[in-house]
Amino acid sequence: MQTACRLTGFGEKPPALSVENVAALEPRPGAVVVRMLAAPINPADLNVIEGTYGELPSLPSTIGNEGVGVVERVGASVGEFFVGQTVLPLAFGTWAEQMLVPVEALVALPEGLDPLQAAMLGVNPATAWRMIHDFANLQPGDWIVQNAANSGVGRAVIQLAKVLGIRTLNVVRRGELIEDLRASGGDVVVTEDVDLRLEARDLCGANFPKLGLNAVGGASALNLANALCAGAPLVTYGAMGRQPLKIPNGLLIFKNISFQGFWLRRWKESAPLADVRAMYEKLAGYLAAGVLHTPVHKVFPLDQVVEAVAEAAMERRSGKVLLRM
Repeated sequence: MQTACRLTGFGEKPPALSVENVAALEPRPGAVVVRMLAAPINPADLNVIEGTYGELPSLPSTIGNEGVGVVERVGASVGEFFVGQTVLPLAFGTWAEQMLVPVEALVALPEGLDPLQAAMLGVNPATAWRMIHDFANLQPGDWIVQNAANSGVGRAVIQLAKVLGIRTLNVVRRGELIEDLRASGGDVVVTEDVDLRLEARDLCGANFPKLGLNAVGGASALNLANALCAGAPLVTYGAMGRQPLKIPNGLLIFKNISFQGFWLRRWKESAPLADVRAMYEKLAGYLAAGVLHTPVHKVFPLDQVVEAVAEAAMERRSGKVLLRM
């Protein structure tokens, strides 16, 4: 037997989560059994529990969209994967002691990584990497402007941009976050009450950002759009503020700002497997080198998942909440 976190209903309060004994998994051809080590609780997981995410599982379901584990058993025809290997499962259902994962949804990781940090490699750093590379031809010295800069994606953007020589103008809601993000590599950090339409050029050393990254929506997204240079994209990857975008005609007519969206799952579904693995190998190298690091707020055992979800839903946390298996 093994244990897994099962969701039986959407939007219930307290959430309809329970940790249940389920049958141990057996390998099959082309797949391996992964013993999970740790998994974070992301906003997307909270949205799944609420029933508001873009894609929802059939219930009851083992949930969790990110984590790290070790190959425990292998089926036939699994190629280079072997027992004891640390892997990143690119599959849903990570809040469990075991996962059965096809080899095309596995990425091998270097040994020696902190399992808590490795568990957070799959979503936020990958989202940051793709947005930095896929929407604008950024060169060293160019600027990115982003809101929710203290989020997991926001911190990854700061860290990856720094190593690539790209500068970041970072917007946060609370002033007490400014010094922490500056210490983490943010070039400029301001609060939401700064009018970027008037101040972005001065803040960015007589330049305008060539890429905007929006995780909030509403007035915050408009503030970013007003900071951008002509022809730049504003990429939306989250909706923390639960407010729609407000797009003035002038930004489209006179500045030709483009408004686009990004969802990592869609990218992984369409990208060649070699490109997916190459990205994660690059990010794992940055993690091993200390370039990437995500603050950890608290770690819970799997059997305390309800308490962990409540903690993850709280504001003003100091970092990620994780489950340890």
